[in-house]
Amino acid sequence: MFPSLGAVTLLVSAVLGQGYSTPKAPGTSEYVLKQGPLDTPWTEKVGTNPWPEYPRPQMARSEWKNLNGVWQYRNATAGDKELDNPPFRQELENAVLVPFCLESALSGVMGNYTIHSWYRTTFDVPASWTDKVLLNFAAVDYEATVFVNEKQVARNTGGYWAFNTDITDQLNKNGTNELVVFVFDPTNLHPNNIPLGKQRLNPEHIFYTPCSGIWQTVWLESAPAESIDKLEISADADGRVDITISTTSNATTAADFILYEPNTELVKFKTKVPVNRAHSFVVDSPQLWSPDSPTLYNITVKLGSDTVQSYTGFRTISKGVVNGVQRPLLNGGFVFMFGTLDQGYWPDGLHSPPSLEAMVSDLKALKEVGYNMVRKHIKVEPALFYQAADQLGLLLIQDMPALSTSSVKLENEPPKECPAKSLTPSLDPDKVQKEFDRQLGVMVRQLKSHPSIVTWVIYNEGWGQPSERYDGVRNTSIDSILTDYVRKIDPTRLIDSVSGWNDHGAGDFHDNHHYSSPQCGTPWYSVDSSPYNPDTDHRIAFQGEFGGIGQNISEEHAWKVPASIATVKNTYELDATQEIWNLRAHMLFHELEFQIQEFACSGAVWTQTTDVEGEVNGMLTYDRRVNRMDKEQWKKDIQALYDAAAKRAVTNPTIRA
Repeated sequence: MFPSLGAVTLLVSAVLGQGYSTPKAPGTSEYVLKQGPLDTPWTEKVGTNPWPEYPRPQMARSEWKNLNGVWQYRNATAGDKELDNPPFRQELENAVLVPFCLESALSGVMGNYTIHSWYRTTFDVPASWTDKVLLNFAAVDYEATVFVNEKQVARNTGGYWAFNTDITDQLNKNGTNELVVFVFDPTNLHPNNIPLGKQRLNPEHIFYTPCSGIWQTVWLESAPAESIDKLEISADADGRVDITISTTSNATTAADFILYEPNTELVKFKTKVPVNRAHSFVVDSPQLWSPDSPTLYNITVKLGSDTVQSYTGFRTISKGVVNGVQRPLLNGGFVFMFGTLDQGYWPDGLHSPPSLEAMVSDLKALKEVGYNMVRKHIKVEPALFYQAADQLGLLLIQDMPALSTSSVKLENEPPKECPAKSLTPSLDPDKVQKEFDRQLGVMVRQLKSHPSIVTWVIYNEGWGQPSERYDGVRNTSIDSILTDYVRKIDPTRLIDSVSGWNDHGAGDFHDNHHYSSPQCGTPWYSVDSSPYNPDTDHRIAFQGEFGGIGQNISEEHAWKVPASIATVKNTYELDATQEIWNLRAHMLFHELEFQIQEFACSGAVWTQTTDVEGEVNGMLTYDRRVNRMDKEQWKKDIQALYDAAAKRAVTNPTIRA
């Protein structure tokens, strides 16, 4: 029987998966944790068997083997040409700890300009696995070519997306198997333009150290010949469950679906679900999911001899007019969404948190003071991050990782950063847009079963966003085209087409960015935004980013890179002491509270969860050792925002315009 959701991670870690490390081979260096510019309280605890938890909680199998650990690594200096001669049956010179970015201290490499790379490890398959064996990668940045026993078995493009492949026919089931991975990650190397978020080859202030290579868990699992390939589940506040069970064949049989009462092994609902097509049914009287009560239901799905475990939460996100104002609605009621800009960077692992405990600690710090939302900013996290948000009750606004705003030419000495627009003639804009669109669809499909996600963001601040006219044929904006595209894939959520800047009127939000003070649903505005007029714009008024106030820190907690330290002065506002920083936050919250009371403000995003490299405007320092917040003050100020919003929901003063 599937355990209660709170025990899932513990059980999977302790019982199902065993960590695997490649023993030191002749000619391969020992793995050594590098001394980076800054560490965290978890850095020294990582060891050589990191991330032992089962990595895909919404489609979990019991028979699996974790391949994280010490692998072999080599920088591929000849680039793509090396694919013609892979290093099969060769010991690579360097040790690397998977799954940590090659540029990170935890990887043991701490590389720079790691554009082309080779990984190698060996593995055995348990004798009890007599059926199909799947090789899974949770994320490799950016393009991965995978070989098992000298045969190419997979190729994947996109630095944030999970992929797997059936390697059964390539295995030596009674012996050792060789796994070799070639990775190409251009980041913003000219002339490439890829979805990469905040990564830059030359980090600078709001752009950070890149992440190349394998940065999420790699694992094997056993499955029957006919098995479940993908599981998509959505459950709404009326008890309707929409489910699609995709299989590895064109099967037309039905799967068994079992839903359990929360935190028990009691069956609440059972039914048969046809596979390989969308199906719906209704569950009576479900307990609803919300930030105040994040109720989740465990699920078992059985198809023949294949069994997977999952979960869902019953909730509906929509929009509607409440006393004359367009509002976001959760389960039919107005919810004021207040959260942080969450970059998801770590000084020791960069994109990769050092551990599950570390990753979840960020979310708990937000929940502790009353935040009910997180904006996951132009980055996609491991699936266990979204499970944690599901469990804790945090509404998630999920950004699509942005295209680059600049490029680097390596022939310059030193390599120099150039504005992306100046390099556009050497790129194929249509090809770049087509790949961005494809990966946008991958993101929505990969994450859409998580109940905590309530909004998709397509573009941030014009980064990679085309001009208003998409082409000479379609007289509409790309924002509108992509909004319809996302809505077709997932009609259950709101869409923030453009967060900040180039707003062409698409989507569900009028989203303004302004530092340091808020401009949420107000008639005043700055050069990169437009005023909100409730008579003409019937979208939700939203403050996509504000705050950004910083407080400098001692060297002990700083990212010790001179170029980053030099950009601290570029912070939107610097406060002399932690006490003044808290006072300024208090003042800005009062401004936002006034705008909720007097205008149409329906939600806001405070910048930001943590410091990152040269940015010092986090609630927490980059090493997570200092929490700047006066917690009692922040609790009161955040609650005051919710109270003001609740009051506006039951009164109807004239909106100032």
